[in-house]
Amino acid sequence: MTLETYLLYLGVLAVFFATPPDTSQLLIISNSLRHGLRRSLATIAGDLSANSLQMTAAAFGLTAVIAASANALWVIKWAGVAYLIWIGLRLMLSRQASDGPAAAASGRLFRQGFLTSSANPYAVVFFGALFPQFIDTTAPVLPQLLVLGVTYLVVDGLILLLWGWAAVRTLGRVKRLSGVWINRISGALMIGAAVLLGLKDVEREGAR
Repeated sequence: MTLETYLLYLGVLAVFFATPPDTSQLLIISNSLRHGLRRSLATIAGDLSANSLQMTAAAFGLTAVIAASANALWVIKWAGVAYLIWIGLRLMLSRQASDGPAAAASGRLFRQGFLTSSANPYAVVFFGALFPQFIDTTAPVLPQLLVLGVTYLVVDGLILLLWGWAAVRTLGRVKRLSGVWINRISGALMIGAAVLLGLKDVEREGAR
């Protein structure tokens, strides 16, 4: 892989991430508002772990199998939608308020990030379509896949971190916002993430 190819790859990632918040980004915003940025790093770790597994699946040629398993994709996706809606409704209906970030187990926040990212099975298809565009077939493939994959994870992680930081900074400027309203906003963001995930089928059908 040449330097020019790698820079082109970075440009493609920049365009890809230059969009309104997606499902994972809404989740990190929600968790950062409720638990603070430091605790929400577990959510980012969960998201990136799921991405790593999806990249590995794509690298081992499972893209075609997953793309053909329409029923499996449907179950995985809608289970993720239901999971996000359930969390969102619990937050919106919660009467518990706190003056500071709510305590949460890192394992639970990690699981939220992992499951939310995993609920988008089309990610495997995406990685399977993206990476070959930048691989030099005359050179060893595995090192190139590692470079492309690690680069994606670093960029994605930085974007998630930026969204979480922005959420915390915004909350810091709204001193009078009560814990109940933080829960409601966080719950609304969770449900918004579920809607975005649900719309992925609509987007795919419209592209046919």
